[in-house]
Amino acid sequence: LLTYLNPVFKYGYERFFSRCKESGVNGIIIPDLSYEEKGELMEFAKKYDVDIISLISANSGERIKMIAPEAEGYIYILPTVENNPSENELSSQLVETVARIRKLTDTPVVIEFGANTPEQIKRYSDIADGIIIETRIVKLIEKYGKDAGSHIYDYVKKMVDSI
Repeated sequence: LLTYLNPVFKYGYERFFSRCKESGVNGIIIPDLSYEEKGELMEFAKKYDVDIISLISANSGERIKMIAPEAEGYIYILPTVENNPSENELSSQLVETVARIRKLTDTPVVIEFGANTPEQIKRYSDIADGIIIETRIVKLIEKYGKDAGSHIYDYVKKMVDSI
């Protein structure tokens, strides 16, 4: 589940995480939740078996040493200009970031970088445990509206088949 902190806070931590458990949510991404602030949510997340997914940027520098060892579920590597190279390149910065994370934890690493082609997916699947492709899916929904289902299926199948 992806949401911002304010709705979770307003709903109430206990109530929110209880509803997550009831609804089958097992992980939550809160992009505006800093590492330093996540402690106030942890007791409720743990109580209801919901992972708070850690976000790391290739620009996170030394903060990676704090974030990665405590990560749960998976680590979501955010895109940056530097780790979103041209279609035929593999970002050395992204490769280095994943390597640094892997030295600190066995938690799976998932990357987002705006993949559009099977070739890109194949290249990045060699360094990551998962790849976020939601940008392209959102564009398909925008283009086809309620008829997007088969287009999304075809796109995702093509990406999965490439690996």
